[in-house]
This record gives sequence, structure tokens and C-alpha cells, in this order.
Amino acid sequence: MSMGMGAMRGGTQAPQRSKDVRGTTRRLLGRLRPERFKLVLALVLGATSVGFMVSGPQILGSATNVLFNGIVGKRLAPGTTKAQAIHLLRLHGEGQIATMISGMKLTPGVGVNIGELGRVLGLCAIVYFAGAAFNYLQGFTMAGLTQRVMSGLRRDVEAKLSRLPLRYFDSHSHGDVLSRVTNDIDNLTTTIQQGLSQLITSILTIVGVMGMMFWISPLLALVCVVTIPLALVVTYLIAKRSQVQFGRQWKRTGTLNGLVEETHTGHELVQVFGRSEATIAEFHDQNAKLYEASFRAQFLSGIIQPSMQFISNINYVVIAVLGGYRVASGLLSLGAVTAFIQYSRQFTMPITQIASQMNMLQSGVASAERVFEFLDADEETPDEQRDSPRAVAARATGHVTLEHVHFRYEPDEPLIEDFSLDVKSGQTVAIVGPTGAGKTTLVNLLVRFYEIGSGHILLGGVDYADLTRDEVRRAYAMVLQDTWMFAGSISDNIRYGRPEATDEEVIEAAKAAHVDGFVRTLPDGYATRLDQDASNLSSGQKQLLTIARAFLANENVLILDEATSNVDTRTEVLIQEAMARLRENRTSFVIAHRLSTIHDADVIIVMDKGRIVEQGNHEALMASRGLYFDLYNSQFAGIAT
Repeated sequence: MSMGMGAMRGGTQAPQRSKDVRGTTRRLLGRLRPERFKLVLALVLGATSVGFMVSGPQILGSATNVLFNGIVGKRLAPGTTKAQAIHLLRLHGEGQIATMISGMKLTPGVGVNIGELGRVLGLCAIVYFAGAAFNYLQGFTMAGLTQRVMSGLRRDVEAKLSRLPLRYFDSHSHGDVLSRVTNDIDNLTTTIQQGLSQLITSILTIVGVMGMMFWISPLLALVCVVTIPLALVVTYLIAKRSQVQFGRQWKRTGTLNGLVEETHTGHELVQVFGRSEATIAEFHDQNAKLYEASFRAQFLSGIIQPSMQFISNINYVVIAVLGGYRVASGLLSLGAVTAFIQYSRQFTMPITQIASQMNMLQSGVASAERVFEFLDADEETPDEQRDSPRAVAARATGHVTLEHVHFRYEPDEPLIEDFSLDVKSGQTVAIVGPTGAGKTTLVNLLVRFYEIGSGHILLGGVDYADLTRDEVRRAYAMVLQDTWMFAGSISDNIRYGRPEATDEEVIEAAKAAHVDGFVRTLPDGYATRLDQDASNLSSGQKQLLTIARAFLANENVLILDEATSNVDTRTEVLIQEAMARLRENRTSFVIAHRLSTIHDADVIIVMDKGRIVEQGNHEALMASRGLYFDLYNSQFAGIAT
């Protein structure tokens, strides 16, 4: 791509710690604001579900009391009152049992009330069923809410891609960019859909269960409450360390994705140059770094749940001992204690669930931060959207002028200095020079992939500053050395520059570019589907397709950048013929290393170190015996000998 920046492609910054967890969380909540009514509905559904689920243990406790009271009552002497039974037990030295029975509701001699037990169990089943139904509705609401929010985020990311300057893609690896807009967004979607729903349910459960526990026994409830600070401290200490590792994990994922993508794209070169072992070694190195970061992140976040479970078990033991003592003392019923034990489990369970979700939440925050960093990247200065008659007239002329243009990629590294050029409509301008002379950079400036530092570029006498980027770029058709095809039919690929073109126009452009002949030999003709790499076509066929695309676009200014460098001699002849037709009545900029292909250019610009060092036609430049003469002879010296 552009000179001076290619070395930065594929590089990634060193893994860093999350910079602003609070800020990232705030921005995520901001994304949820348009869905606040659905969020409130999910909250209400969750609260209703939790209300039903929290009622369950209390109802089951009542069923336990019905059973226990019936079993104990059956063992007492029939025909006596409860007070008489307690008195008889004390007389026989069973004071502890008498104390326990004093707190129970039973009738001596009467067993389990099956009817009452059935009613209680039936009510419990209804309550749990209702709780599950409302929980399902909450999950349905959260799923829709999450997908709408993430759909909006993906739209913003896609729009951001079109607003980013070429400089951004030159300085960030393809794998890292793809990881941000795919893996990180997918990870964030999972986090919000599962983590947020779990968080809402867990918080509501904690509040509901705490209320029920204080209602049953304030003393036992205080024992449970004491575990909250301990659980929070443990969670915070572990999460603080795992958050750093999750940031590194996603950084390493982006780096590895970049390596895999680049290796896959250049698979043939990797094989030809014998770099397979070196590539595999680099992959193992990057994979080992990803393993290390992922292992630490998952291990640290994974020990949260066992730690919480340990605290929960200690809490359970204390409650069981104290609860049993209070039942024996007649201060609590057995059903109340069994219900409380269930509540203690329900109380620690949401805390444990929140803790177990910390790895997902932390990973989601790290992904969100990477996505927001992408969305915050510096953009091209926005254009005022217009298509004025002045702009249309400027595009129609094909007259391009550069006046004292200065440009540099880095502030302290000048590249193009005081560059001036006047290209009349219909002229063919060949741009030649050694590698690094600034040829491709000049093309990037012509189509405003980069903004010039100073000077002026004019199209039809209208300064680029008075035109939008879209207006400038719509004046150009390009045929580049690196052919680009997308997954679709051959017809769709040719029609890319003019989607509204008819089939007849597509075929006419294909014939002009020598494409029609080989396309008709394919089983499906113009409907033949191409994959993303167009691997079912040769390099020459793909190049001819890009020329057909330029024919159909029918713009007044044409850029040909090394369009014949990747093809055989016979195909090169066809491409040269097609390009000669394409250049007719169009202003053309031709970048070529094969100087034999530009003999007929109206003007040949010889560049070196960002400056025009020679200018003229082929005969004049050969006669001057300057840089062009040296370049030309260096290419044909082997033939001469």
C-alpha cells in the first residue's frame, strides 16, 4: 500500500491493562438507554419471577411443618390436649422434647393431614411454575433487547469503517481490526444477554431472600449478612487481577488472528520461500502467549466461584447448628429452619452466580473497551454532502492539476515536496521511478485517500477543498495490481462500479476488456459464482475483469497501477489492448515498472524521492540520458547482451 506505512502493517501494541472500566461501563449503559422501557419490563418480569421463586421455600416449609406435626402428634396420647401432653412429658423427664412441642401446632393422637398437605404442595407447584414462566418471559425480553442494541453497535462499526482514513488501516493489522469488529462484538453480545440478565435476577433474588430471612429469624439472617462483605472482598481482589489478563487475552487474540489471516492470504509465498517452519514457529509463539494470557484470565476468574462456595458452606454449617438449637428450644419450627436453610442457599447462590459471571463480565468489558477504542479512532474530516452542478462539471472534464503539493506520512520525514503537474483532458501520463519514489503515494493523493499537507489539487479547475471526497472519487476508475473480487457472480463483480447497468452494458464492457470469450466457456457464464478470492479464475482473468469493471464505470479519469505485473506475456498483450481501448478519450495515469508498456504515453513523469526529476515523451527522455534513460537501459540490458 502506501509508502512508509507498510512496515507498520501487522504490528500490534503491547498488551495493556483496561484503561477506563467505569467509562466503558457508562458507555455500555448509554447504549442500553434507548431500550430502557424494555429493560424496565425485563426488570418487572424478573422481580415477579423472583417473588414467586422466593415464596417457594416458605411454602415448602409449611409442608414440612404439616408432615412433622402429624408425625409427632401421632405419637402423643390420643384424647389429651397439647398442654396435657407437654405436662406429661415434663413429668417423665422429657423437658427438651416438651419445649420443642410447645412451639408446634399439633393435635395429640392425630397424624398427617393429607388434605392440607396436598393443598400446600399444589400451591407450591403453581408458585414454581409461575416463577419459571416469568423467568422465561424475562429471558425472551432480554434476548430481543440485546440483539437490537448489538445490531445498532454493528451498524455504527460498519459506518465507522467507511469514515476511517487509509492511515488507520496502514497502522493496524487486519487481524486486530477484524477481531474488534467480529470477536469482540460477539463476546460483548454474550456478556450483555447472559451476564446482564443474570445480574438483574441475582440482585432481585438477594433482596427478596434477605427480606424473607429477616422475617423468619433476624438472628440467623444477620449470620448470612456477615458473609456479604467477605464475599465482596474476595470477588474484588480476584477480579482486579483477572481483568488485566482478559485485556491481554483479547489483544493476543487479535495478534494471532492477524497472523493466521496474513499466512492464509500469502499461503503460496509461504510455501515457495520455505517459510512454513518459521511461520509455524511464530504461530506457536503467538499461540503460547495467547494460552498464557487466557489461562491466567480463566484461572483467576474461575477461582471466584470455588471461593464463594467455600464461604457458602461455612455459612450453611453455622445456620444448621444455630437453627437446630432454636428448633430444639421451641423458638423456631422445623419448617421455618428448613425454609431458612433453603433461603441461605438461595442467598449465597446469586452471589456465587455473580462471582462466576465475573469472567464473562470482565471479558465483556475488555471487549467493549476495544470496540469503543475503534469507534473513537480519528476519522476523516466529514464532508458536506452535496452533488452540485459545479462538481458534476468538474468530473466531466478530466483535467487534473497539482500545484506545489507537499505531503509527508510522518511530520519529520518529508516525502513529496513542491510537486506540480498539469494533465490535460484525454492525456495519458505515465509515472515511473525507482521503488519509494512516491508513485503510489501520488495516486493516494489523487483519490484523496490521504490529505495533502499544503498546495492544491484541482479537478476541472475546481479545488479538491471545494469538493467532497465522494465527488472526487467518482471521477476516477482504477485498475490496480492487486485485483479484488467479492463473493458473487461475475456479472455482479463487473457491475460493481455501476450497479444500475443493464446486462447488455455488462456484456459490452466484457467484450471490450477481452472477458466475454473466457466467461462464455464457464458452465454458468456471467452467472458463475466467485468465492472471496476468486480462486476459480487465473490472475490474468481476474485482471481482465477489473478492466471490464473500469470500462463499465465509464469515468473520465483512469488510474492504472501496475495492472500487467502479475500475468503472462500473452495475457499481457490482451490486457494492453484492453487498456489502450480503455484509455481512449480519458485522462489516464499509468504507473508502470515495465517501461516498454508506456512508449505511447503523452507525458512520462520520472519521479525520485517525491519530486519530478524529468518530464517528456519517450524519445525526449531517452535523448536526455537522465534517470529514465538509466531505468530503461537497466531493463533491457540483459536482452541487448
